[in-house]
Amino acid sequence: MRKIFIAAAAMAMLPTSAHAADIINGSFEQGGVTNPFGLVAGGNSSTITGWTVLGNSVDFIGNYWQANQGTNSIDLNGAGQGGIAQTFNTIVNQAYAITFWLAGNPDNGPTIKTINVTTNGVNGQLFAFDTTGFNKANMGWTKFTYNFVANDTSTTLAFNSQNAGSWGAALDNVSVSAVPEPATWAMMLLGFGLIGGAMRRRVRVGFGNRTVIA
Repeated sequence: MRKIFIAAAAMAMLPTSAHAADIINGSFEQGGVTNPFGLVAGGNSSTITGWTVLGNSVDFIGNYWQANQGTNSIDLNGAGQGGIAQTFNTIVNQAYAITFWLAGNPDNGPTIKTINVTTNGVNGQLFAFDTTGFNKANMGWTKFTYNFVANDTSTTLAFNSQNAGSWGAALDNVSVSAVPEPATWAMMLLGFGLIGGAMRRRVRVGFGNRTVIA
């Protein structure tokens, strides 16, 4: 019992920072989408719930093409090069992983759609999607991960198109999660090990009248 108590205490000490960050409307299902799609101008922070449009504009896609999750998605190029951003709560020095799904507007070039992902305007990382062989019924959605360490109690995440024109990268299903530090993983393994060891030492009753005591 003592070992189980220690293990439980170790597990209870695990940080709860995974709940400190949350993306609102990561799948773009909330907001004033107009089927099959509608243009949203730069500076607009109300049409796509939780998100502010950057640059020229974006297209808020409804049923125009296959979404990764739900019905809606975003073309990061509307009438021109655009982007979207959202600010959410973070814990200083905590590592986070942003996951998102990327495809590309198949109607016209360029074939390679490229975006830049940043946090608080820095830590830029480029991601690209090749639209070759894909179409509106089969967009080829691909999962990507962007990692960063928070340097403030709030972080602004931005996705910016790197292509000119009206046919950009398609974005959907954005989420964030805290990344456990090595010490946290060690504590989790210790807790699981103690629980497993304690359970192996418990009395086990076998078939018939046989009783085995470890």
